[in-house]
Amino acid sequence: MRLGAETTRSIRPDPGRSGFAVLDQTRLPWEIAWVRIDTAEKAARAISTMQVRGAPLIGATAAYGLALALREDASDPGLARARAMLAATRPTAVNLAWALARVARTVAALPPEARADRAWDEAEAIAAEDAAMCAAIGRHGLSLIASAAARKHGPVNILTHCNAGWLATVDWGTATAPIYAAHDAGIAVHVWVDETRPRNQGALTAFELGAHGVPHTVIADNAGGHLMARGAVDLVLVGADRVARNGDVANKIGTYLKALAARDSGVPFWVALPCSTIDWSLASGADIPIEERSAEEVTHLAGLDETGAVRRLRVVAPGSAAANPAFDVTPARLVTGLITERGLCEASVEGLARLYPEAA
Repeated sequence: MRLGAETTRSIRPDPGRSGFAVLDQTRLPWEIAWVRIDTAEKAARAISTMQVRGAPLIGATAAYGLALALREDASDPGLARARAMLAATRPTAVNLAWALARVARTVAALPPEARADRAWDEAEAIAAEDAAMCAAIGRHGLSLIASAAARKHGPVNILTHCNAGWLATVDWGTATAPIYAAHDAGIAVHVWVDETRPRNQGALTAFELGAHGVPHTVIADNAGGHLMARGAVDLVLVGADRVARNGDVANKIGTYLKALAARDSGVPFWVALPCSTIDWSLASGADIPIEERSAEEVTHLAGLDETGAVRRLRVVAPGSAAANPAFDVTPARLVTGLITERGLCEASVEGLARLYPEAA
């Protein structure tokens, strides 16, 4: 996958291990800009301000950030402080805590002078594994789209919510990986792209799909149910920020409503995720912490004006309160199945245990 002369991998570690660069997603889709991160504090800021977003990419960014912190202070207290600072940035996406725990566990028994390089090695492994897992998700999910194509004339219509593409991962994406695989295999697809208010991550999905040549149409969030009821959607594909042991799925706010509409309309609802997004410690989605973000993300919008300048506008009357829960939980009973790097399974304890017997 390429975007002009640039690779579409969302994170670029320095060869000298002095830092790494990430795409500034707060400036997309209007401008492609890479931001260099050379301290753990900058990594934490990039995560909290959503310069990087998407559970897998957040995890990789945090892993590199922890490695940078250990260059400054590789003592046990230094490791603990940096890990706590990075972990506090965003509470819902489990990949963050997972990646930090993995790096910390890897270096715990090493002398301080060996920790930074070993942590960097582990961060690179996390990034490489994520790209490979997303590619595998694409291969497994391709079968669903191929089956849908065999049952109809014309393109397979897929509805997405939020952005679960290469911008949200290290490469390929989760929910978009099967779409790219199908498109590249010559299967006609068309994607209904939810705008995904309040941060309009659908614009990022449209940016990705357009660069890859995949036909797509951006729609208002509330249009999805209408399209499903009219038979204009063949399947729904979304990503996840955390999946509980019983198959409950936390994803961008509004996902639950799409699952309800899909169930009522008889549309398959599939969730794509790598194993790093499964939280084996949680019995159900009721225990998943839900991030509450700034009300200004609801009361204000950013966009290009007629001159090409990015402007920020208030769209809510002054004095009106706004609430901004960033995620919701879709019960496993509404999920047709999960697409992981190991294959397809039911959204249930038994389904996950079949694919991951060592974890269950």
